Amino acid sequence: MSDDLIDDTPQPLISHLTELRDRLLRAVLAVLVAFIVLFPFANDIYAIVSQPLRDLLPEGSSMIATEVASPFLTPFKLTLVTAVFLVIPYILFQVWAFVAPGMYRNEKKIAFPLLASSVLLFYAGTAFAYFIVFPLIFAFFTSVGPTDVTVMTDINRYLDFVLKIFFAFGVAFEIPIAAVILIWSGVTTAESLAKKRPWIIVGCFIAGMLLTPPDVISQSLLAIPMWLLFELGIFFGRSLTKPE
Repeated sequence: MSDDLIDDTPQPLISHLTELRDRLLRAVLAVLVAFIVLFPFANDIYAIVSQPLRDLLPEGSSMIATEVASPFLTPFKLTLVTAVFLVIPYILFQVWAFVAPGMYRNEKKIAFPLLASSVLLFYAGTAFAYFIVFPLIFAFFTSVGPTDVTVMTDINRYLDFVLKIFFAFGVAFEIPIAAVILIWSGVTTAESLAKKRPWIIVGCFIAGMLLTPPDVISQSLLAIPMWLLFELGIFFGRSLTKPE
């Protein structure tokens, strides 16, 4: 991003607060516009998100709504979350534009690429959860139940479950960014992180146990990518030096 787009001139406190208010309003307005555009397709969005489970339901089974307002509120909630998800780049741009004037040029050179990379990695994490993790864990869950039990998942409970998984994998994919920031800021070094590899691997599996359903498949599907992403962060961190 060109430095000409951002004014580096110091501003008084009132000007900072006014700018913060304006940028928050822009972010909220962007979410609102995205929500209004998406809301007519709320049921279609829910159908897309629930497809990994519906494809694996036994013949004659379907998803159900156990609460009176669930058929409206559940797609409404998902549409709002989707709106935020889609405008994350714009929201982070507003954050960047607010904090960038207070940063040194060498900090800007690495901060903006890290910001852009964090967005892409979060999207990659959610895509990995949807296309890889969901089919595997839903196939496992729908196949291990008692034969005389019909699988009919509540739409609201399902949404809560998948949002938790989306968030867990999205955050987990931010590990390279966290490692690079720690190395670049001088908090640690790539060599020091590499020496802690055994503890990191154990921590990845503990995180997988806490953030995913209690089965080995989903835990491993989170823990192993976390470990590989940690190694990726070390790889890129080796080329960085502490800012002067």
